Amino acid sequence: MKNSSSDSSIEPLLTYFDALIPLSTEEKEYVIEKFHSRLFRKRQYLLQEGDICMQLYFVVRGCLRMYKIDEKGNTHIIQFAAENYWINDLGSYHGLKPSALNIDALEDTVVLQISRDDLIALYMQAPKFDRIFRVLLEKSFIRLQERLLQNISSTADERYQSFLEIYPHLMNRLSQVQIAAYLGITPEFLSRLRNKRSKASNSANS
Repeated sequence: MKNSSSDSSIEPLLTYFDALIPLSTEEKEYVIEKFHSRLFRKRQYLLQEGDICMQLYFVVRGCLRMYKIDEKGNTHIIQFAAENYWINDLGSYHGLKPSALNIDALEDTVVLQISRDDLIALYMQAPKFDRIFRVLLEKSFIRLQERLLQNISSTADERYQSFLEIYPHLMNRLSQVQIAAYLGITPEFLSRLRNKRSKASNSANS
């Protein structure tokens, strides 16, 4: 479902870019021209393992997850993306190679998407976007490094605390199973972890 360039769904992206580096009227027109709105229904795939990731997604409304299913059938969630978050498999998108990941919608989700060719054309039309997306890539790389370090050296409780800090707006929108798959623990262990934290909080407040 593609919308016209006048659709209000483009406004959150223009606001997002303006907060990084203010855009001129002409540059905003480039964004309206290159990004296209699309609705994904709950449980609908944006990307399936083995396919090439052809779009970069900015979430206007809703929630997506990127994940890997291992040989034992276990789900490992790499990232959640809700409003004003970006998501795609960068290696597949830029390298034009089959993805090892899946992306699907946890809720009915509206995104603004841009193809690799359109992104390159955007860089050529306005070099400012090259700087903007370099900043976004650097931030993404930093988050990935922090996530890897956490998985190596942090306890489950510390990883859960980090999750609460990164995704506070998703606590009531994600299931316990989904949160556990992100943290790399079982739902049962997450339940015990939550109960322990709740008891500690109640003791501190009593």
